[in-house]
Amino acid sequence: MHKKSHMFKKLILVFIFFIPLVNFSQDYSALWDEHFSYLNIKDVTQNQNKLYAASENAIFVYDTETQEIETLTTVNGLSGEAISQIHYSEAYELLVVGYENGLMDIVFDNDDDVLTVIDILEKPTIPPGSKIINHFNEYQEFLYIATDYGISVYDLSRLEFGDTYFIGNGGSQIRVTQTTVFNGFIYASCFDANGVKKALITSNDLIDYQEWETIRGGNYLAIEALIDNLFVTRSNGVFFEVIDGVFNSLTSYDDRPVDVRAVNDYLIVTTSSEVFIYDINFTLISQITVSDPFITDFTSATVVAENVYIGTKDFGVLNVSLNAPTEFQELHPNGPLMNTSFSIEASPNNLWVVYGDYSLTYNPSPLKSYGFSHLNEESWVNVPFDSVLTARNLSEVSINPFNTNQVFISSFQDGLLEVNDDLPTILYNQENSGLESLVVPAAPNYVSIRTSASIFDTSGVLWTMTARVERPLKSYDPSTGEWNSYNFSSLIADPLEGEWGYSDIDIDNNNTKWIGGYNYGLIAFNNNGGNQQLASIKDIENNMPSNYVTSVAVDRQNQVWVGTTGGLRVLYNTGSIFTDDNASVQEIIILEDGVPKELLFRTFVTDIEVDGSNNKWISTVGSGVFYFSADAQLTLYHFTKENSPLPSNNVVDVALDSSNGRVYFATDNGLVSFQAGGSETQESIEEAYVYPNPVRPTFNITQEKVKIKGISDNINIKITDIEGNLVAEAQSKVNLRYKGYNLEIDGGTAFWNGKNLSNNVVASGVYLIMLYDLDSFETKVLKVMVVR
Repeated sequence: MHKKSHMFKKLILVFIFFIPLVNFSQDYSALWDEHFSYLNIKDVTQNQNKLYAASENAIFVYDTETQEIETLTTVNGLSGEAISQIHYSEAYELLVVGYENGLMDIVFDNDDDVLTVIDILEKPTIPPGSKIINHFNEYQEFLYIATDYGISVYDLSRLEFGDTYFIGNGGSQIRVTQTTVFNGFIYASCFDANGVKKALITSNDLIDYQEWETIRGGNYLAIEALIDNLFVTRSNGVFFEVIDGVFNSLTSYDDRPVDVRAVNDYLIVTTSSEVFIYDINFTLISQITVSDPFITDFTSATVVAENVYIGTKDFGVLNVSLNAPTEFQELHPNGPLMNTSFSIEASPNNLWVVYGDYSLTYNPSPLKSYGFSHLNEESWVNVPFDSVLTARNLSEVSINPFNTNQVFISSFQDGLLEVNDDLPTILYNQENSGLESLVVPAAPNYVSIRTSASIFDTSGVLWTMTARVERPLKSYDPSTGEWNSYNFSSLIADPLEGEWGYSDIDIDNNNTKWIGGYNYGLIAFNNNGGNQQLASIKDIENNMPSNYVTSVAVDRQNQVWVGTTGGLRVLYNTGSIFTDDNASVQEIIILEDGVPKELLFRTFVTDIEVDGSNNKWISTVGSGVFYFSADAQLTLYHFTKENSPLPSNNVVDVALDSSNGRVYFATDNGLVSFQAGGSETQESIEEAYVYPNPVRPTFNITQEKVKIKGISDNINIKITDIEGNLVAEAQSKVNLRYKGYNLEIDGGTAFWNGKNLSNNVVASGVYLIMLYDLDSFETKVLKVMVVR
């Protein structure tokens, strides 16, 4: 069979060009990384020595012989949608991934390409909510796909869809939970009182609903054949063997089965709390019960080489011996707690993730009892809710710049959580800090401390915002323990109803705090010299597209970039907000095909981040993420689900690691990162270095480029050969990256593509890199060896 499958894979290369509803997805692993959670397993499948486990939108592969784990994600070309079922075909050496929206991905063994099949997804006659793939059943060269509309047939040998069977009364669409082939018939278990149906598998007219005979009514969860036996389970948990059309009750489960499958000579029945494994005579040979410390729900199970692998909702896959099921091994790749990130924050080689949240109208209910995750170098530390001192709705992280092992996490209900070395140490609330609860006159005992936006200033003082109180702005100095509060009543007369929440806060060069409000738009606060100034820009008269500000970022020219639910604005003259009653923000006008248009017109902006080159990363709801030049006149990147590993076009937050140029994107379907390459500038060039060094023949110098890292903000760089002949030259703010220069500068990193002034790749030899700081007049010379 394996020789046959190799033949088919060769034929695919020719045949695939004639198939209209498929796409080959690209492998993005050169510049992208995935950071998905693999704790909630939707389905498992297997071959002779490998286990495949599908989490919410990614897959990991466990080699039972080498015990190595690999992942299959959007970075490798998967679609990133919500997975419902997976199936491995031994005959064709491929993995089929089915999604809740009807999409299918096909992953070939030892092949980097992923084939995406959109036939079901694009079928207009099927309601979108009925396209979920419930089960795969492989018989001969066909894959029978049970869905909420009926059964579709996919030809694995030709990689194309065949017929679709609508088997309800009058040919109506009905929910089919599972199919199996037994004694020349194809059987289907159905919901909505449609019972169990069968039809001759050899019939040439299975699209005719009259070919399908209902052998028993009711609601059935699964049907499966094992050798000479046919088993079916009803929705009430009763399990039957079907003999000559007669349903003989075998047992009844306390929890109704969630998965029934035949693997080798075993029948495996999985409920939410137990796995039952039977032989061909329905003799129970193993019963596995969920136990401490793995208290969770089971979702699926299979057997590989006398080991049982159980998919769970909280611990990935649990591995236990079939014959002695007492000691469990937890299997899953390293990853965060969840895929639904609410907010992220980065520091050098670290990332923090919290899961929130609050609603768009700043309603904390229903309260979310989740922990947090910390990516330290390449290892995830996950802190569960039972360790975060009861702090709910963890919504924002601020990292102490003078002690990066100390972070403060806002709770939009319970205050502020201090974490040291990944250990939650104190929860600040109304009893032990300067924080306050909102006050509801009708319920004076109600306590809700809705802390959200926070930031450290350059002196190491933490500034936080608390919603619906008279003094929403708080400062806390971790070195002294001092708290201060600042009154906003001159701007917001009604503290409870006037302003519902604050999305973001940033600090400019004048120590002005810029705050994003729900009702009051862009709020500015300055207390220099004890003279408090407070103002806001929120109305259409001030050119605001919405008074709901979702993100605020001060760029390297001290301009304030403002994201709203209705578009993007910039405040160029920041001091005007305190001196001009009619201070206005400006839209950015770009030329598109020669026509002036507003950038991100009516787009829901979720976050704005400024990098070392003063370029802007801007994330959105529905449109992915953009990377703009400093003035936003040039779009350097526009990443979407369709052209990148983003698992969703709803990007909720962005975080920049300025030490290595990695950009993290949190979406509503998971977390990924992109190696942009830039970094923050340095005060001095004393620590500047060049890499790789030496540049070996295997290094693609024109594409991957030589990096000069640790440079200052205003620098001139000359590269010469050993005889002093100029090879390349660049200057900050002139030879910017993405402009097509051979030597280009992006913040604290310069990139050289190995070409000389004649635009030819240089010969082997030693090259001098001369750095000259144009402000401090500091100089440094580096050497790099190129071997071709």
